[in-house]
Amino acid sequence: MDIKEHHKCVIIGSGPAGYTAAIYAARADMKPIMITGMQPGGQLMDTTEVDNFPGYPEGITGPVMMEDLQKQAERFDTDVRSGFVTEVDFSGPVHKIQVGGSDWISADSVIISTGASAKWLGLESELRLRDIGGGVSACAVCDGFFYRGKDVIIVGAGDTAAEEATYLAKLCNKVYMVVRKDHFRASKAMVHRVENTPNIEVLFNSETVEVVGKDFVEGATIKNNKTKEENTIKVDGFFVAIGHKPNTGIFKNWLDMDDVGYLINKPGTSKTNIEGVFVSGDAADKTYRQAITAAGTGCMAALDAERYLAGIGVH
Repeated sequence: MDIKEHHKCVIIGSGPAGYTAAIYAARADMKPIMITGMQPGGQLMDTTEVDNFPGYPEGITGPVMMEDLQKQAERFDTDVRSGFVTEVDFSGPVHKIQVGGSDWISADSVIISTGASAKWLGLESELRLRDIGGGVSACAVCDGFFYRGKDVIIVGAGDTAAEEATYLAKLCNKVYMVVRKDHFRASKAMVHRVENTPNIEVLFNSETVEVVGKDFVEGATIKNNKTKEENTIKVDGFFVAIGHKPNTGIFKNWLDMDDVGYLINKPGTSKTNIEGVFVSGDAADKTYRQAITAAGTGCMAALDAERYLAGIGVH
């Protein structure tokens, strides 16, 4: 293995976690290198309006916010490189990272901020309206505010879908919950919460055929998979809550993770099971999944990495 270069700190992935880690690491003179990943800026690049991140009284778009964070990280001399990590070797005290399937670099410390990707139904109409900011979302907490007093659909049958449906029900006039089977996957407590919320209507044995609307959501065509009957329901928002997949596949043989792939950190820290490897953001967070919590854990990872480097005598 031919190592091209060595660094004190390599950050894998961008987004609020990676950029915050970079800002803290750079200010601590760790001279971080960031490999941005397949989607520089992470999930927020798909988000049109961000209204819940402190410090932006007028709101901001996801891509502009990520651009601001990148500039801030670069102001302190973070070396931001486009590309993606294809393999890692965490076997020794010095960690090795392969970029783009060919070049290997090494690092005394590694901060993982590869995030997670929302799962989508994959319908052309859904993805088109999502990409133009037309009312398709995978985050009720982020976007529910825009649908106060309106009717919306949420697709999903698990705890997250049930929780987001009850959250939306507080804001919206009516919430239709589209469930593929004849039962929920959610816990009993969450199912009771849905059943006790009068403005949630659950459509069992149902699947989305199409999200209706040219520039914004106007409705959705729902098919009953038992009777094959189709109905178009008029709504203003379409939420998808069928799960997230953490982008952690390359770490599978090295780091502890749960059955879905979320990395497991030592409670109260950003430390993984391998010395000198830290995790931040949605790669380890299946509970909150917000830009602000990701940024907070990015700060933690950089501080933990700084202390680790001091402890092993790297200055």
